[in-house]
Amino acid sequence: MSSFSLGSLQDAAGPVSRETFDRLVAFEEMFQKWNRSINLVAQSTTGDVWQRHILDSAQLARLEPDAKRWVDIGSGGGFPGLVMAFLLAERDGAGIDLVESNRKKASFLQAVVGQFSLPARVVARRIDESHALVSAPQIVTARALASLPTLLDLSAPWLTTGARGLFHKGRDYRAEVQESVNRWAFDLVEHPSVTDPHGVILELSDLRPV
Repeated sequence: MSSFSLGSLQDAAGPVSRETFDRLVAFEEMFQKWNRSINLVAQSTTGDVWQRHILDSAQLARLEPDAKRWVDIGSGGGFPGLVMAFLLAERDGAGIDLVESNRKKASFLQAVVGQFSLPARVVARRIDESHALVSAPQIVTARALASLPTLLDLSAPWLTTGARGLFHKGRDYRAEVQESVNRWAFDLVEHPSVTDPHGVILELSDLRPV
């Protein structure tokens, strides 16, 4: 089966409609056009945007099939935030806030949200300035943004008040977890990535200072 298929999307994300698949295919084309001019992600990773970025992001939907209030910090080129916005459109009342301080990247995010009428809001602020603007999310996401200790510092106002974190991490994640426990206590579940044999999704909850 080609990776560029409805089946591959459903394998990663769980149940997804043909309409959502078609919209994500159109998004991939739009992403490629913008990326040529403003460098949304590293050029070395654009050869297979579907596998490397879209499916990698979509797997979060399977981990949290019922959550409706999401925030993605450091959204950049829209991974995982925009991909989740497409998937959350199938959940009544669901939505995601996309926090991105870079003006050009925030413009891209807004263009996609408008083009596809996504249930998403672009918060064009620094992450540490966004906490008061994003109230009571259930899920906080981040991908290729910062080390885990930094992510916990940035998302602590949400994670210490009931939200859960879903953070993409690579092969060195154990060292980052070990570094984090010097400052924070938390419950941790490691979900193997469905797209990267060396990657994981770290699910963190009940964050509290040591």
